Amino acid sequence: MEKITIALTKGRILKDTLPLFAEAGIEPVENIAESRKLIFDTTLAHVQFVVIRGTDVPTYVQLGAADIGVAGKDMLLEHGAAGMYEPLDLGIARCRLMTAMMRDQALPRGKIKVATKFVNVARRYFAAQGTQVELIKLYGAMELAPLMNLADVIVDIVDTGNTLRANGMEPADTIADISSRLVVNTSAMKRKHEAITDVVERLRKAVTARETVSA
Repeated sequence: MEKITIALTKGRILKDTLPLFAEAGIEPVENIAESRKLIFDTTLAHVQFVVIRGTDVPTYVQLGAADIGVAGKDMLLEHGAAGMYEPLDLGIARCRLMTAMMRDQALPRGKIKVATKFVNVARRYFAAQGTQVELIKLYGAMELAPLMNLADVIVDIVDTGNTLRANGMEPADTIADISSRLVVNTSAMKRKHEAITDVVERLRKAVTARETVSA
C-alpha cells in the first residue's frame, strides 16, 4: 500500500489516542513517551506517526504534510476545515467549549471583553448572539483574566469545571461539544484511497467496538 503519515496530537490526547489505534491494529514500534523523536514507524509498514502540537495538526493535514490527523473539534472549529474530510468522531477526549464568567457578577452594558485563544470561534458565536465584544487573545490561564479585570467573560475548554469553581467562576453557555476527530486531506484521499480507507475503517471498527461494550 501507499505510504501514509498520521499526525497525532501530543500531550493528554495522545494518551487516549494510542490505545484506540492499538485496538485498530496500529501501534508505534517504540515507546513514544520515552523518545525524543517526532516521527515513528508503526506495526503497519506503510503507516508512520508524527507527533505534534494540537494547534498544528489541522495545518499539517490541510497542506498535505500529513495524510491523516487526530485533532480536537475545538481546533478544527478555530482553524477551519477547508481541504479536509472529517470522516470519524473518535469519541475520546470529550469536553465542552463554553463561555464562563465570575460567579454572581452581572455583565456590563454594551460591549463586553472576552478573553480566549479561540478568537475565531468566539467572534462567530457572539456575532450570532448579536453581542458586541472586544476579543483578547490569551494562550493559557484564562481564569486569571476576569480575576485581574482584564476580561468580563472567557471562552475556554471545560472538562469538570473544577478549575473555574476554584477561581470563583462558573460555566455559562455551551458553544460546542468537543471530542477528538479523525481528519483526512482531500487530495490524499484521492491519491491514496486504499491505504487511507483501510486506516479509517480499522478505527471505525475500534470505535464501534468500544461503543458496543459501553452500551
